[in-house]
Amino acid sequence: MEKSTITLTRKIQLLIDLPANEKNEMWEKLYRYQNRCFRAANLIASHLYVQEMIKDFFYFTEEIQYKLADVNKDEMGMFTRSKTSTTARMVYDRFKGEIPTDILGSLNNTIQSTFSKNKADYWQGLRSLRNFKKDIPIPLPVKCISKMRYDTEKKGFCFNMFAIPVKTYLGKDFSDKRLIMERLLREEIKLCTSQIQLKAGKIYWLAVFEFEKEEHILKPEIIAEASLSLEHPIVVKANNVRMNIGSKEEFLYRRLAIQASQKRIQSGIAFARSGNGVKRKQKALFKTENLESRYVSHRLHLYSRKLIDFCIQQQAGTLILKNQEDKIGIAKEQEFVLRNWSYYELQTKIKYKAEKAGIELIIG
Repeated sequence: MEKSTITLTRKIQLLIDLPANEKNEMWEKLYRYQNRCFRAANLIASHLYVQEMIKDFFYFTEEIQYKLADVNKDEMGMFTRSKTSTTARMVYDRFKGEIPTDILGSLNNTIQSTFSKNKADYWQGLRSLRNFKKDIPIPLPVKCISKMRYDTEKKGFCFNMFAIPVKTYLGKDFSDKRLIMERLLREEIKLCTSQIQLKAGKIYWLAVFEFEKEEHILKPEIIAEASLSLEHPIVVKANNVRMNIGSKEEFLYRRLAIQASQKRIQSGIAFARSGNGVKRKQKALFKTENLESRYVSHRLHLYSRKLIDFCIQQQAGTLILKNQEDKIGIAKEQEFVLRNWSYYELQTKIKYKAEKAGIELIIG
């Protein structure tokens, strides 16, 4: 049976809602949690790998039991507890008192799930064991969030995470983050286990929300056919109605202009007045940091939104992306196209928007 809900992730910046003299202690707490998550994640992955590969240890005696099961439930088992509990208990005992066990439990479940999906590739040598880095996001279970509210004085959504008071910073929010937070307070949508990311001295909440799929009057027999091309990002046709979404001049030329601008800035850095070393010289370059990727992401969101709106307007319950494999193959052969045309990113955005609207997507 098809699920009636969909999960979406939104990246929201958080500010520690405490006086300046108390913030350092909270930052130390968060960085300690991140360090313990980094160490625990690599330990869990290593233990899981050894458990799965133990049958290949041919130098064990025949008396060794190989079955990865609880000995209390299966006499051939080699564990004193369930398989999931083995790694959970290991990190609980090692980091007890240094990090909440709810974080470790969530981390253990996530890594166990990912490992199970990839273990066949590990066994065949097609994939290497994942190595977790020091900037790993911190899991944020729902039970670790409390006192969620909107504060009119602070003009932000406030709550406690890990007993740390925080507030959201939405800035000039042109997306749906504010609307989603308002719906969350009205309990119209559900908050799932999320993550906290510490990056460049800032805190980001990778919030995961569970939505009911949008209800539209759609007819599965009406098929919309769309194709991605260089002349127009998307060309779609349904019910003998054709629509071009975006243009080459609007997307590609603007992207090339941004690239040329950054090259001019990089060339001029050598002649910039010094004073405070590299930071002073590269001041202009920092202003354009990630400018191209932000522009591309915004345009692709807009194009994919227009495509789904067209399908809803035409009551098309099925959307077909035609000849995608051929076009991706052509793009790989032409370096210019591969560098400047984001086929896969656009396809990803179309996929989740179609799922949210209840439209079946077929990629040909």
